[in-house]
Amino acid sequence: MTASAPNLTIRAWRDLDPQARGLPGMSLGSLPVTPQPQQADRLWDLGVRHAELDTTVDLSTDDPATHRRLVDRLCLVRDLTARAVSVDWDLRLSPQEAAHQWKVLSHLQPPRTLTGLEGADEALHAWRTRHYLCKLVWRQGPGFIQIRDRRWGDLRRFTADEPRYREAITHLDQGAHHAGVPADVLEEFTAEHLVLRVGELAWWLPYRVSRWLQEAMAV
Repeated sequence: MTASAPNLTIRAWRDLDPQARGLPGMSLGSLPVTPQPQQADRLWDLGVRHAELDTTVDLSTDDPATHRRLVDRLCLVRDLTARAVSVDWDLRLSPQEAAHQWKVLSHLQPPRTLTGLEGADEALHAWRTRHYLCKLVWRQGPGFIQIRDRRWGDLRRFTADEPRYREAITHLDQGAHHAGVPADVLEEFTAEHLVLRVGELAWWLPYRVSRWLQEAMAV
C-alpha cells in the first residue's frame, strides 16, 4: 500500500444540469475526500451527481512531491466516471507524451480545459464528442479477469486467468511504485496502455464494472 496524501477537496452538487445546480438545496458545498477505494461510492450515497476538482491535474510536472496528489485526483475522476457522475476538472498534459496521452485518458469524463499540446481545442472536442461510458473497463469473472478497451475506435479485449494479474491490478488501482509490481506484468499492461506512469508511480487506467450498461456483446 502507498501512503495517502492529504485530503483533496471537491465542490459538489446533487444534479449535473447547470441550471438545476443553482436551485436551493442542490449544492452540497465543499467536501473533503480521503484518497482511498470506495470514495466514489460514498459520494454517490451522499447524493453527489456533479463534482468540481480543487486544482488542475498537471501531468507536465517533474516534482515528485506532487505525483501522489495527481494520481489521487485521477483516481477520483476515474471512479466518478464509473458512477456516471459528471466532473469539472482541468488537465495539463506532459509535453513529451501529449500527442497520445489524451487518448490514453479518453475513457474518463472529458476535462473542462485541456492544455499542454498543440491542437488542444481539437483534441478536447474529439474527447467530448466521442466519449461514452464503459470505454475502458475491467471485470472480475469466475477465475479470470477481462478488460475491454474501445479508446482506439475498435474493441480490444484482454483476458487473464492467473491470480498475479488480479493482484497487480489491486496494487495499481490507487497508484503504486512501479517497482512493487512484477516487471513482466507491468510491461504487458504498459504495452496495452492500461497503466499511466506519473513519475515513479504506475496507475491503473480502466475502471471496474460489475454490470454492463448494455448487452455485453455491445459494450
